[in-house]
Amino acid sequence: MDITRKRFIELFSGASALLILHGCGGGGDYDDPPAPAPAPASGCGEAISANHGHALAVPVADLDSAAAMTYSIMGAAAHTHQVTFSPAQLQQLKAGTPVTVVSTDFPGDGHNHNVTVTCVIV
Repeated sequence: MDITRKRFIELFSGASALLILHGCGGGGDYDDPPAPAPAPASGCGEAISANHGHALAVPVADLDSAAAMTYSIMGAAAHTHQVTFSPAQLQQLKAGTPVTVVSTDFPGDGHNHNVTVTCVIV
């Protein structure tokens, strides 16, 4: 069976078109690459004994201080206390070791709080 040149091109052109269309897919089933995981954040958290609204924020930048650092722990409480961390305690926090200090007394009822701070540095 002989095929004419014209018929061959017609047949081949049709097959090529089908192959090209098939190769395009067009299904849109491609998955987007996963988003990168967010970088962990450095920071410090606290636990305050017998807490009634007090809060403490220790900035990570303070962990390099060569001087003692004093903070208010008033938070949402109706009164305040203070806590002080020595330079050695700040270095312990920077190394990831929890540090517990006792707050100043609140005048009038003489209560204080144990304040434990833990920092994560990445």
